[in-house]
Amino acid sequence: MLLRVLILALVCLGAPLRAAEVAVSPGAGALARAIAGASPGDVLLLQDGAYPGPVTIDRPLTLRGPRAAVVDGQGQGTVITITAADVVLDGFAVTGSGRRNQDLDAGIKIVRGADRAVIRNLLLVGNMHGIDLHGGRDALVRGNRIEGLQSDRMNERGNGIYVWNSPGAVVEGNSVRWGRDGIFANASRKDIFRNNTFQDLRFAIHYMYTHDSTVSGNVSIGNHLGFAIMFSDRVVVKDNLSLGDREHGLMLNFANGADVAGNLVRGGTKKCLFIYNAHKNLIFGNRFEGCGIGIHFTAGSERNVLTGNAFIGNQEQVKYVGTRNIEWSFEGRGNFWSDHPAFDLNGDGIADGVFRPNDLMDHILWSQPAAALLIGAPSVQLIRWSQSSFPATLPGGVLDSHPLMTPLVIPVPDDIAAQEALVAGRWAKGTYDDTDLDDLGTH
Repeated sequence: MLLRVLILALVCLGAPLRAAEVAVSPGAGALARAIAGASPGDVLLLQDGAYPGPVTIDRPLTLRGPRAAVVDGQGQGTVITITAADVVLDGFAVTGSGRRNQDLDAGIKIVRGADRAVIRNLLLVGNMHGIDLHGGRDALVRGNRIEGLQSDRMNERGNGIYVWNSPGAVVEGNSVRWGRDGIFANASRKDIFRNNTFQDLRFAIHYMYTHDSTVSGNVSIGNHLGFAIMFSDRVVVKDNLSLGDREHGLMLNFANGADVAGNLVRGGTKKCLFIYNAHKNLIFGNRFEGCGIGIHFTAGSERNVLTGNAFIGNQEQVKYVGTRNIEWSFEGRGNFWSDHPAFDLNGDGIADGVFRPNDLMDHILWSQPAAALLIGAPSVQLIRWSQSSFPATLPGGVLDSHPLMTPLVIPVPDDIAAQEALVAGRWAKGTYDDTDLDDLGTH
């Protein structure tokens, strides 16, 4: 009998206590007192109103509330700092961080050891950085709306989401507008960034030393640069949209072993894709359309495979400064070129003629821009005719031995296309204003 009592007592001691739901009324110090008095696993239910901060969550808790519940850091450092594992923040608003970029002041900061944090459905406005994942593992950041600062100097603003050494992070379904970069990932790995929307930023997604990760299904509209993969290896970049980004849609800079597939880059003023010192990348099934340069390929990038892509209406399809011939087809399948007057007599979908997007005059113009004054001269036309008629006289460059007859189509949802058109119209008129996107209910 005594043994049974002891066993029952041990079982009761080991059983988890039921999490309590605690209503928290607004007011100065109310949230800090509620956190200090809570037990691990409790759910704190915030009511409408202001909760002055900053606050630190040092135990596993859930904070849940409506958008009208506002945690306000009052300009002091980070608004909510999470130092414990298994913390959930859900639904409410966070504002008023400090403005010290060097201290990484943020709306929410998740530090080392604060693993498995869940940040969802929040509104974060008026913070230096929106969410700072700073060492916590396996975080989930989902469905948040982040609006950064709009100060004149973009590089002095903070990032919407900053990921530093936080492996296993999943960042999905968020909208980020204003600030510096939408997501800046540095020195991390095995992260997933998917189905996010970015507007009015420097970079939509900016990778530095972040390996074995995935960037998929994201939309970048009207930013300076869409997706920049820099000094990062084995990154999958797929099914993203870069629409009207001003400098580049995609950049591979010292990026190796990437899979770049199913992306649409359209309407960029400079380059759809910029490849700089990037090796062993597979670039397939993308559509590069309406840019100044379709692909700028430079700095000794080697052993890349380009196949199944479509180059549509770019002012210059390819810029490659080099003396070697580079084959841009793979296993008998090349790319589609809108300026290739092709024939397909056997109907196999592969053009009968080899395509070279550049000739000797292109190389001269790249190295001597002043030569553009002679572009219409008969001698220049004679050189171009002779090279097209006698390919042996062509310099080294890109060669597509199996160009495609039909381009792939990557659809754009109607609401996204409407935003793209609005941004393009404003840039064309020189009257672009960030507030214009409010007309389409982008929030």
